[in-house]
Amino acid sequence: MKKTKRTRVQKTKDPHGGLTAAGRAAFARKQGSHLKPGVMTHGTKMTLDDMRRKGSWAVRFYGRSGKLPPLRDESNKPTRFALTAAAWGEPVPRTEAAARRIASKGRALLRHYKERKAVS
Repeated sequence: MKKTKRTRVQKTKDPHGGLTAAGRAAFARKQGSHLKPGVMTHGTKMTLDDMRRKGSWAVRFYGRSGKLPPLRDESNKPTRFALTAAAWGEPVPRTEAAARRIASKGRALLRHYKERKAVS
């Protein structure tokens, strides 16, 4: 009788957006970098590092010049690109204008981060 190795398949992509802990660990094994989960904290409770990370993410994803990747697929479901916002505590954008609002919020976070860092 042949023995088979039992492996537990772990989901790497969170269906609600972003990567799961197993997905971040798999990325670290393959790429050698260490991803952190998205910042879900709101406003006044954010640390300086949280502001910098969330602001950078928002501008990098939704503040690109030119046309954004699709936010909806053929069946009108949000794409992985749009679902990323949920992993960072933002509403999933349905339109390009909504995505651009997330980017402007990110720019405001980065400005606030720079102001607070200059004071401390």
